[in-house]
Amino acid sequence: MELLSNRPTSLTSWYDTNMSATTVTLGDKGRLVIPRDIRLRHGWSQGSTLVVTESEDGQVRLQLADAALAQFRSSVAGTPSPVDELIAERHRQAESGR
Repeated sequence: MELLSNRPTSLTSWYDTNMSATTVTLGDKGRLVIPRDIRLRHGWSQGSTLVVTESEDGQVRLQLADAALAQFRSSVAGTPSPVDELIAERHRQAESGR
């Protein structure tokens, strides 16, 4: 039996109140025109490199490549470097082989 109480009570209650919604139409060759006010608000201009990510639930997100890289770097900050871990492992192996 499916519980209906987990569903949003209105069409717009599922998204953050800070979000805005604009309808755009997918054009020729899969192109989208991002409305001017959104481009200005985010500092996007012709030639801006954007990263497109899709969540498991199908939500699509656009983000400037520099901002996406900064977000990734902050998410892994303080975690051990895989390269450093590999070098340490090789040193341990070399030491135990002597």
